[in-house]
Amino acid sequence: MSKYLPIMLDVQGRRVVIIGGGAVAERKAAPLLEAGAELVIVSPALSGTLSAVAAEGRLKWISRIYAPGDLQGAILVYAASSDRAVNEAVAGEARMLGLPVNVASHAEAGSFITPGILRRGRLTVAVSTSGAGPSAAAEITSQIAGLLGGEYEPYLDFLHELRTEIKRLEPSPEVRARLLRKLGKLDVLNEMRQGTFIPWTSEVIESWIACNRGE
Repeated sequence: MSKYLPIMLDVQGRRVVIIGGGAVAERKAAPLLEAGAELVIVSPALSGTLSAVAAEGRLKWISRIYAPGDLQGAILVYAASSDRAVNEAVAGEARMLGLPVNVASHAEAGSFITPGILRRGRLTVAVSTSGAGPSAAAEITSQIAGLLGGEYEPYLDFLHELRTEIKRLEPSPEVRARLLRKLGKLDVLNEMRQGTFIPWTSEVIESWIACNRGE
């Protein structure tokens, strides 16, 4: 069994190429667009959804079949054509260029696979079965979605705001570490679940930091 390395990759403004424009390419494109990738699709035709996205200027469509050289400048490649031979040619060029490539028709020909993704604001959960079954990954992702409610989005925004203020206001690394540990022990998540949480003002945040600097 292949052992895959989980990784969170910043693709904002970075060129990602998908070869193919059908339903599979559409599924691959969705999280890339959400992550702000500079998406390029090479395909003679596009699905209705991808065509609409292209018309909005959110992706670049090269309206023809794949040709060697189409992967230049990319940081990621998806071979999502309905033609297995085309996918193999894309994978071959990607390997030659040292680019990570996902091959939809037969995952073993590529160097990475795409997980099921669940987002709750700043929270991202990725679920992979190491290629054993995309439908199983989708079902597991759905089960996790039932456990992680919408309260996680404001909760992580709260943590981010306080963490930022702690770093801004506290010069001592030791005290910052102590404050961050105390931050993690706050029962804010349950308060948000119960609807009893009152948003902290900047004055409350500064007061909390001042009162919790000590042991």
